[in-house]
Amino acid sequence: MRRFSGDRLVVATHNAGKMDEMRALFAPLAVGVVSAGELALDEPVETESSFLGNARIKAHAAARATGLVALGDDSGLEVEALGGAPGVYTANWAEVDGKRDFGHAMRRTHDELVARRAPEPWLARFRCTLVLAWPDGHDEVFEGVIDGRLVWPIRGREGHGYDPMFEPAGSDRTFAEMTEAEKNAVSHRARAVAAMIARCFT
Repeated sequence: MRRFSGDRLVVATHNAGKMDEMRALFAPLAVGVVSAGELALDEPVETESSFLGNARIKAHAAARATGLVALGDDSGLEVEALGGAPGVYTANWAEVDGKRDFGHAMRRTHDELVARRAPEPWLARFRCTLVLAWPDGHDEVFEGVIDGRLVWPIRGREGHGYDPMFEPAGSDRTFAEMTEAEKNAVSHRARAVAAMIARCFT
């Protein structure tokens, strides 16, 4: 397991909501984090059919472009009654006229469940795969998962993506009804980042 040494980390994302979460999760460390979007890096084409494959593409592209250690994150929602969809294609389900609209994605998911007459509870999980990549090509991999269920109508105004539709197991609130700190205490991304920090940063 290679350890991170340095004071600056590139997070290979152009997603502002994801970057806000990363900044909060890395706040206790003496590491400055900057996004690929802030550095005006090109977004690489995600050609893989797995979270790991796409996280590797993003992490290594950012590491090569900057000469810095880079963190790639690929994550998504897996719905049991939809055979694990949208899964690695979660962001694609939100694509409307070249932009991402997760209101559209959540309606599509609901409509698919209704069309299949899937009985409630609509069990689902969020999965996050992280790849920490060095400019020399080395990488380390971490994963975090949280189980829960989907609700309709959606609830809450916080968070991003599918957060208003996802209620984690053991809670009666969706991610979008939680504060940032509450979500970051239990989320799939928080679990993956915690594992990575324990192994590579502390």
